[in-house]
Amino acid sequence: MIEVLTTTDSQKLLHQLNALLEQELRCQPKVCGLRLIESAHDNGLRMTARLRDFEVKDLLSLTQFFGFDTETFSLAVNLLDRFLSKMKVQPKHLGCVGLSCFYLAVKSTEEERNVPLATDLIRISQYRFTVSDLMRMEKIVLEKVCWKVRATTAFQFLQLYYSLLQENVPHERSSLNFERLEAQLKACYCRIIFSKAKPSVLALSIIALEIQAQKYIELTEGVERLQKHSKISGRDLTFWQELVSKCLAEYSSNKCAKPNVQKLKWIVSGRTARQLRHSYYRITHLPTIPEMVP
Repeated sequence: MIEVLTTTDSQKLLHQLNALLEQELRCQPKVCGLRLIESAHDNGLRMTARLRDFEVKDLLSLTQFFGFDTETFSLAVNLLDRFLSKMKVQPKHLGCVGLSCFYLAVKSTEEERNVPLATDLIRISQYRFTVSDLMRMEKIVLEKVCWKVRATTAFQFLQLYYSLLQENVPHERSSLNFERLEAQLKACYCRIIFSKAKPSVLALSIIALEIQAQKYIELTEGVERLQKHSKISGRDLTFWQELVSKCLAEYSSNKCAKPNVQKLKWIVSGRTARQLRHSYYRITHLPTIPEMVP
């Protein structure tokens, strides 16, 4: 137990954290299946890490377009990776699989009034398959994930770790930017390698790296307590911190500039646009990581 957390709010947060830690491995992708994808050659016939990553970027674009919660995106990625790590998916079917996972996540996490019609979702995504195709694929995905749609995600841990750290720092000294952490997590989701990390480890790695980079000395002890409470080894934390650091450095460099500036052209009817309350028709694939204000 984390000794310094004594308030009622902190106790509630710790209770939630313990529940997540107990459940986090129950609905995660098969690491062996992810490794097969990583080792596959890009010959147009097999699923590869590059194709998977591009599909996740498309799911992120959809999430941003509809204004859905980051948890919806996190769950969609979890469903996609769980399915891909079990099934041999041909690249030509990846769009239908990805959109099915996204739609299942939306229906599971978003309010019913915000769930788009399947016809609108397909049209906005510019796919040529039918609603019947989407429904059939949904059923296949559900069967392969054993009808367990909900899962423990790194975003849930990111929220809890952030809240627990904030509980023990005076408000006037609180400087950790959650929006920035959230954007960093989204960038990591777009790399298949991070789907092999335990959600708790990935979330704490992002937070620990940010605290280290921004020199938030007052939060260092809190991270160490959370690490101990979550039973995360120093070796694992360091390993994933280095990978997160590399990912974010590449994301911010010219190496990732080309895919970042690509635009998705959306075809939306006036009725759909009014329903979604959006007036824009183009959106970038990846989120912008907020700059730190001195």
